[in-house]
Amino acid sequence: MTQDLAFTSAVDQRNAIAKKEVSPVELTKLYLDRIEQLDPHLNSFITVTKTEALETAQKAEDSIMKGEPLGPLHGLPTAIKDSENTRGVPSTQGSLVFKDFVPTEDSVIVERIKKAGAIILGKTNMPENGDLGTTENRLGDHCRNPWNTDRTAGGSSGGSASAVAAGLCSLASGGDGGGSIRIPASFCGTYGIKPTLGRIPLYNGSKSPVTANHFTQLGPISRTVADSALMLQVLAGYDSRSPATIRQEPDDYLAATQKNIKGLKLAWSSDYGYAAVDPEVVSVCHSALSVFNDIVGAVAESDLELTDPFEPFWTLYTTVSYARSGRMLEDHANDLTWYGREVLENGAKVTGAEYAKALGKVDVIKSLFANQLEQYDLLLSPTMALPAFDVGQHPKEINGQAVHPFWGFLPFTFPINMIGYPAASIPCGFSSEGLPIGLHIVGKPGREDTVLAASAAFERARPWIQERPPIS
Repeated sequence: MTQDLAFTSAVDQRNAIAKKEVSPVELTKLYLDRIEQLDPHLNSFITVTKTEALETAQKAEDSIMKGEPLGPLHGLPTAIKDSENTRGVPSTQGSLVFKDFVPTEDSVIVERIKKAGAIILGKTNMPENGDLGTTENRLGDHCRNPWNTDRTAGGSSGGSASAVAAGLCSLASGGDGGGSIRIPASFCGTYGIKPTLGRIPLYNGSKSPVTANHFTQLGPISRTVADSALMLQVLAGYDSRSPATIRQEPDDYLAATQKNIKGLKLAWSSDYGYAAVDPEVVSVCHSALSVFNDIVGAVAESDLELTDPFEPFWTLYTTVSYARSGRMLEDHANDLTWYGREVLENGAKVTGAEYAKALGKVDVIKSLFANQLEQYDLLLSPTMALPAFDVGQHPKEINGQAVHPFWGFLPFTFPINMIGYPAASIPCGFSSEGLPIGLHIVGKPGREDTVLAASAAFERARPWIQERPPIS
């Protein structure tokens, strides 16, 4: 029974809490016990806040007994990616440089999660500064995949996806600057949505440097589509401390999960016209199209043709990283990871002309995707080029083609950060080795509701919440 409760959807847990069928204290103790038992195999948490979580859970229970108004996440034990500042709790950014940093204020999404009544269990593992598509750093062991602990959980929100997949929390926050929600969601068999750029404010505290944000958007990782909709509703919306936030009032995301998607026009691309992809991944994802064929009719074949989009992404990403964190290279070079140093060193070399040319190339990519989304409501593809691989062993070849080990395994995710559109990864099957494979769903800008509606329709046809990994 306790294991079943640990894997119950957050929406159902919240309803049971409101009806006094489940105690927030009981639920929090359940997850803390599971973290203690299972996380030594996974390393999904950097910090566990046991004392604070139990105190908050008791307050949440007291509020219920007093008949006080309950927030949308009331009593739900939630994990926070360690990129988010949490007042009074170490916030490392996955870096040895910040292993002892304790902020004096919360990030805006932590504020919102607390205000919504959630119970924070701790901070989840991530690569240094979120700079890698796997979760490895100098703070400890790799974060591991609960389906096979020899395999990576992905990154940079690997700790959050691993924890959700293993039933160590109700919900988890993530951040996505090149695929960092969707990569681990695909590898770990969870649902993750990257909203439209600017949908969720990025304010991380008054002492955080203000830099341009071309790519990064925060978002939820969860066991079901409705769970992500529930958390997205809490996170979305304008905040004046984050001036680039969309000022438009967010849609009703939970209502979106009940929408009828009949009549939507969908297109499919197996490779975006350029990517090397494992044939088994293509086969599993392509077979999932039958669900949409049954609901909306035939899924069209996309004619999207990208040409090596990583170079402009890398130029802009590393330049902004250097503008934000260049002091780490100057003051703490010996404490950095190999990839953290590579990001900052490249950003330090970019000229203004190179930066401007990269922005021009991004405009070309935006135009190509705009052409697709003028014809179709959603663009489908694999989320990843292959299933989760061995930790520390980034692939140099996929389907007989040489690929760059830094980004070759994530060819579908980072282009969507470049255009700022909403996109989700939804579990659609397993590899022959029993590893999850994700289907990528990309929507029009501002239309998270359509992505959620299609995701929920797919989930109803092919539910996955009953699937539990060996480490569970």
